[in-house]
Amino acid sequence: MLRTSADFDDIDLALVHGFLSGESYWAADIPLETLERALRHSVCCSGHLDGIGQVAFARAVTDQATFAYLADVFVLPQHRGKGFGRAVVEALMADPRLQGLRRWHLVTRDMQRLYAGFGFEPLTQPERHMQKHDPDVYRQKARG
Repeated sequence: MLRTSADFDDIDLALVHGFLSGESYWAADIPLETLERALRHSVCCSGHLDGIGQVAFARAVTDQATFAYLADVFVLPQHRGKGFGRAVVEALMADPRLQGLRRWHLVTRDMQRLYAGFGFEPLTQPERHMQKHDPDVYRQKARG
């Protein structure tokens, strides 16, 4: 049974950093210091299995009043297909600090079906959304 936690001290920072920096397509090479700062300024949810430790993670970048950006959702490969991703997203979205928000946003390459189950849908007016994106910022920072 997966236990979820919104306690920052329950996050296995080394595990989250290892996955995001080494295995994710969206945060490859993120420096540990950058990740820790990001997590401390977010609402996070970690998922843990007894006797194993942390196996899942999700966070919301948010002002805790009007808006949240769902980010960094993952389940370790050997624990996928058991509903743990859904469980951490569900727990995160149920967090009391994230209730009554006007808008949730996310970007995903391949998990649209999962997020549709939480009420996410394609942008109705994508022409109104803009971005400033530097996909190599972590690699540039590492080269220093």
